[in-house]
Amino acid sequence: MTMFDSLLPTFGTDFWNLNMGVAEKLIRSVAIYVFLVVALRIFGKRELAQLNPFDLVVLLTLSNTVQNALIGNETSLLGGMLGATALLGANYVMVRVLYRHRKAARWLAGKPVELMRAGRIHEKAMAAELLSRDDLTAAAHRQGFRDLHEISDCSIETSGLFTFQKKRTDGDEAVLAALARIEALLAKERR
Repeated sequence: MTMFDSLLPTFGTDFWNLNMGVAEKLIRSVAIYVFLVVALRIFGKRELAQLNPFDLVVLLTLSNTVQNALIGNETSLLGGMLGATALLGANYVMVRVLYRHRKAARWLAGKPVELMRAGRIHEKAMAAELLSRDDLTAAAHRQGFRDLHEISDCSIETSGLFTFQKKRTDGDEAVLAALARIEALLAKERR
């Protein structure tokens, strides 16, 4: 025995030996995947939109909570690889099915929710998405707005991202009118 032998890992009997059948491992993984997709759909876009410390804690503990249901008492390398393969496979199938069936995709993803229109905040929509004015302001800041008064329209997309439309100012209208006049002159010259 050399001094380097102690540096090599020793593999126990659980390294490759499964503690449960392959079918059970795959069914458990796919069932947890479907459960989490549906649960995140039910509980809203907020978990995807922005992670405040509370949401981050929920998502981190959620993964730990479903771990045992996903892998059972499985500790083998092969079992972990099978579980990961089942999750990736379920996601692969789900993405392709939803791509082909738009109605199912809309049902599962939901619809964008209009939070602001013409500079006015829709309080009911904000409440339904569990978003405060501070949440909306923080999202606007991340997209380069200094204040909510600069925003005409805002929606939260099905992905959880915020879409903002800047209010047009009198200066914007003047520039647009000047561009229209220039385009008209150029069109006359081409004729």
